[in-house]
Amino acid sequence: MALQIDRSRRRRGFSLMELLIVIAIILVILAIALPKVNSARMMGTETAIIRQIQTVHTAQTQYFSQFGKYATTMTELGPPASGNPSPTAADLIPNSLASGAKDGYTFMLQGTAGGYTLTASPVSYNGTGRRGFYSDQSLVIRENWGPEPATASSRELNEQAKK
Repeated sequence: MALQIDRSRRRRGFSLMELLIVIAIILVILAIALPKVNSARMMGTETAIIRQIQTVHTAQTQYFSQFGKYATTMTELGPPASGNPSPTAADLIPNSLASGAKDGYTFMLQGTAGGYTLTASPVSYNGTGRRGFYSDQSLVIRENWGPEPATASSRELNEQAKK
């Protein structure tokens, strides 16, 4: 009877070898899944950035209808520090976007003769994003896959979907 109790005590837990095999399997699964998760996260961030660009376009349309010109900086579209909205702070976009940095991207709005240009570039290429974006008063969004900023000659965003 004592021999039987001794054997059952030994089989209660896992051996070190079994635990090491389970840990190795988990690490292999993580090594396969982690790049996919990062890629999906970046794609989600880039989709959010495209929506932010569209928000700036809408704000620029409202700004133009109120003040007869396009805003030349993100600050002009943002909320005022105090008081009522004005051409220097129209309160058309949230402060988080008006600051020029959101979701790992840097936004740059510049006035041009009769319009504006907007660029959105990742703060860390392949870290916060893999694409840069460009748009202007034409409302066409352009993209560049790579560390260089997108420009007016970059590929149109929906060009890939048309093929």
